[in-house]
Amino acid sequence: MTGTIPELFHRQAAIFGARTLFLVKRDGAFQPISWQQAAEDVQALATWLLRQEIRVGDRVLILSENRPEWGVADLAIQSVGAWTVPIYPTLTPADIELISANCQPVLAFASSGAQLVKLLQVKTRVPSLRALVLMDGPAAPPVVVSWAETLARGRELTEASQAAIDERRRHRGPEETCTLIYTSGTTGEPKGVMLSHRNFLSNVASCLQVMPIAHSDLHLSFLPLCHVFERMAGWYLMLQAGASVAYAESMDTIPEDMRQVRPTIMLGVPRFFEKLHDRIREALRSAPPLRRRIALWALNVGQRTTACREAQRPLPVGLRVQQALARRLVFKTLQQRLGGRLRFCVSGSAPLSEEIARFFFSVGVTILEGYGLTETSPVITANRLPVPRFGSVGQAVPGVEVRIADDGEILTRGPHVMQGYFQHPEATREVLSDGWLHTGDIGRLDEEGYLYITDRKKDLIKTSGGKFVAPQKLENLFVADPEISQAFVYGDRERYCVALIVPNAEALRRWAHEQGIPGDSLAQLVREPRVQAFYWDRVQQRQQALPSFEQVKRIALLDQEFSQAQGELTPTLKAKRQLIATRYAPILRQLYEVPLERGPVAP
Repeated sequence: MTGTIPELFHRQAAIFGARTLFLVKRDGAFQPISWQQAAEDVQALATWLLRQEIRVGDRVLILSENRPEWGVADLAIQSVGAWTVPIYPTLTPADIELISANCQPVLAFASSGAQLVKLLQVKTRVPSLRALVLMDGPAAPPVVVSWAETLARGRELTEASQAAIDERRRHRGPEETCTLIYTSGTTGEPKGVMLSHRNFLSNVASCLQVMPIAHSDLHLSFLPLCHVFERMAGWYLMLQAGASVAYAESMDTIPEDMRQVRPTIMLGVPRFFEKLHDRIREALRSAPPLRRRIALWALNVGQRTTACREAQRPLPVGLRVQQALARRLVFKTLQQRLGGRLRFCVSGSAPLSEEIARFFFSVGVTILEGYGLTETSPVITANRLPVPRFGSVGQAVPGVEVRIADDGEILTRGPHVMQGYFQHPEATREVLSDGWLHTGDIGRLDEEGYLYITDRKKDLIKTSGGKFVAPQKLENLFVADPEISQAFVYGDRERYCVALIVPNAEALRRWAHEQGIPGDSLAQLVREPRVQAFYWDRVQQRQQALPSFEQVKRIALLDQEFSQAQGELTPTLKAKRQLIATRYAPILRQLYEVPLERGPVAP
């Protein structure tokens, strides 16, 4: 695919005109914004940016939650040849200052007053930052300009500046950088990944060859557009397909938003699907006995149907009849709660539990797991319809090469690979060699080219006995248990591995009540010996098939989840392993100080 992202957008806007591009919740209802209206806003904003003397290669920040203005700003910035620098709205002023010191932005967009305050703090220490645009709220000249004012000024100038905008856009090429995405930094200082129009558009074209998305589709967007997964698959891919994008009001409103907009496509991270799985399981446990028996029967039918489809065997007549009945009695209700039109979901950013993927497939919700990095725009491999290869992250998408190095590291080459790290040539040379990107992940390819991820190379645990353990493998086993919300496995250079386990709060309270254990406080319950023994039994059941050196030998229960607010998770909900290990060091040390004969759980 040739050309640039703004050229793609303008071609599609000319085709789809009055059709809906965006849906956004305002005044209590989802309001449509047409392709034509969005194109006019992009043109007006690009004109305003041109009058602000934004030059080719300048960096412009977007500090905002997902919303139509995010996409409009992104396209306008690229239309004048500048680079979009997306910033997670959860970042602190210190984080933003660190990024700004590296990329020296000339202008920034803020979604709200709270985000504007962060930028105002940063502006005093970043001389390059000349002006700020506030999407919601009034202007505060001369530093802060309102979104409405930029569009109004741009429209006044549009006719006179049309030729200049068109000229700037025509002279942009696919090999030019269009964005600088700072890695979320699970282990250290974030680096700016330079991605070109060609990087993104080649990945869009590759993914559309294996995922059937069309102009009739509607995507409900809730993953941050700051992240490369949502940026490519939830934004640029939808532009190429001519699909519509609805923006969830918030993470808390996703279930209701799904019922209202009835999406056909959704992108998610494993944590989203884990929580959805837990809610379904909890609803099943609390259902009346007859309804629960029917649901369990339907789940069994779904599992048997899945086994046949995986083996590519025709369904026996009796099973087909049972499947139809299970759909009518149970699965249809579940699917209606997800909007009733969901064709498939795509999971990325972290490993998805095989058990959870199978569960959703068995109830009629297909999750296609893929794999990629910020540095690869991002998709390297993806599963396909109609039946994914559970446990794998799929096969390489067209045009992308994958091979396994001698030490097990996954390498990839193709038009999706980044241009490099901004102002960081040494780091670029460390990961790029002869066009091959060293991903830092460990994996294997089967005979049919399906890729299986073992773990992050840097996250592999090497015990004092010299055995290697993949912590994410264990963590995925544990969180597939409906009684467990989160897990963290630790053990590098130790005699054995241990785990921090975060119970599913509602499930624990229900179980404790059934067992006659007093108290409702999690802090109190996790110290109860019967609760500790119960969770150790759950962990043992999950890991019993593993060799002894891979099994955790002790666990400690925590009374609160790892969270982004506490800095323990990245914006895409990946664990910051070193920070968690440091924060919980006293508990982890205690797990090693008490002899194993004393029991599996910290006192």
